[in-house]
Amino acid sequence: MKKSYTLMVLWALLTSLNAISLPKLSSFPSAQATIFLDFDGQTVISSVWNNGNPLVCAVSGMTDTQITEIFNRVSEDYRPFNINITTDSTVFLAAPLTKRIRIIVTPTSSWYTGVGGISYTGSFTWGDDTPGFVFPDRLGNNPKIVAECCTHESGHTVGLSHQSKYSNTCTLIDTYNAGIGTGEIGWAPVMGNSYYKNLTGWNNGPTPNGCNAAQDNLSIITTQNGFTYRTDDYGNDASNPSVITIPNQSFSTTGIITTPTDKDAFKFVFTARGAFHLDATPFSVGPNLDGADLDIKLTLQNSGLQTIGTYDLATLLNATIDTTLNAGTYYVTVLGTGNANTTNYGSLGSYSVSGTFVPEAGPLPIREVALTGKVDNSKHNLSWNIIADEPIKTIVVQSSTDGRFFSTIATLGPKETSFSYTPGINADIFYKLKVTSVIDQTVFSNVITLKSAAITEKLFKVSTFVHDEVVVNATANYQYQLADIHGRILETGSHNAGTNRINVSNIPNGVYIIQMITNNQRQTERIIKQ
Repeated sequence: MKKSYTLMVLWALLTSLNAISLPKLSSFPSAQATIFLDFDGQTVISSVWNNGNPLVCAVSGMTDTQITEIFNRVSEDYRPFNINITTDSTVFLAAPLTKRIRIIVTPTSSWYTGVGGISYTGSFTWGDDTPGFVFPDRLGNNPKIVAECCTHESGHTVGLSHQSKYSNTCTLIDTYNAGIGTGEIGWAPVMGNSYYKNLTGWNNGPTPNGCNAAQDNLSIITTQNGFTYRTDDYGNDASNPSVITIPNQSFSTTGIITTPTDKDAFKFVFTARGAFHLDATPFSVGPNLDGADLDIKLTLQNSGLQTIGTYDLATLLNATIDTTLNAGTYYVTVLGTGNANTTNYGSLGSYSVSGTFVPEAGPLPIREVALTGKVDNSKHNLSWNIIADEPIKTIVVQSSTDGRFFSTIATLGPKETSFSYTPGINADIFYKLKVTSVIDQTVFSNVITLKSAAITEKLFKVSTFVHDEVVVNATANYQYQLADIHGRILETGSHNAGTNRINVSNIPNGVYIIQMITNNQRQTERIIKQ
């Protein structure tokens, strides 16, 4: 008996220390409105939950690293607003009663079956601390999916309903809009099913109430909960920009795009001609801009506010300016933009801007390098025009699949004006030239993008219509997740390369989503059980 008591005390002590050691984070401490992500367990006594019976919620079981990622993802979702996302209970308890909500992240889920989370619409302003819940055990303890669910459930509490997808004939396709597209710009609304898309955000679209029942997320959030947008950090145009003078050095700054019409303008004053390079990158939590909410577009204007260039990579979220400018005053404007999968409505969030300006030491031997290109069947044909006062020594053709990191594909002689080849990958490919004169001056051309027609075999072939089992033919070892159409994880596992079978005889007929994941690739397929 004494030994049992000692073990119980030790368990209680370890549990207490674990709760104390959880990271205490706040995204916007000066804001009164607060969303508390509660990972350390909580006893809930509420007339609206668990039939009014006490509900003892266990600690989340997630690591500090996972908690920090979830916090960062949810914070970025709410970055445009005057609201604080926190993991600190003392910050939550200090917030006004009618401007706060607790989202309990707990594996204590058996009391409410069939969902990854649950909350009451509009409960943020109730003033009685009715919490919402997210169940990580139902979400595979995946920090990306748990974070999306935290934003989704807290979105309900600030007044939002689900967002659905309809056909052109107004037929309901998905109660939870699962989005569209793949890669960095694959998009889904957070109030739909955003578990499997990288670019997720607020949306102005239909609800389950009908294809014409549009729900303006941003208006509801900022008018019904006692808080609105953050104060704009930079002026929208050249009348009130931040001045950055960089005669021969690097520069960096950060900003937030808070509304669909927000623009951040920056003024640059150059005292000599030189090479100007600028990178604008949205906030993210991992490689390939994982977790970014902002798709960036840049415009470059001269002192007369004439647009010199617009920079918006079609399949990527970042944007880059790489050009040569004469001495003078210039303006760079950062704004959120749409892409092939969505509009600029929810393209909001924080970003960083960095770059360099390197003045030229003397006269400009290479005045201009203009690159153009076109696709002819599967072949990419590049051509260019070079204006220079000195003879050219080499022309290097460079390519990239992400617009950031370029590698050499050909080194040509000084008299060449074109280059053709057939890419071996199925992707948008970025090209630029590196031109060097006989006096070793190097200039880069503009960047162009061409689509590849090459066909790449998928790593996995999956049976689409199934009865009792899903057959997966894999060329590599992989992990898999099987989920229903609403994103609820039903099964996880791992298989080796070859033919594998997943038993689905115990689940009802319907539409399901299976993801196969390797070290460097993720493939998602929809299956129909009949």
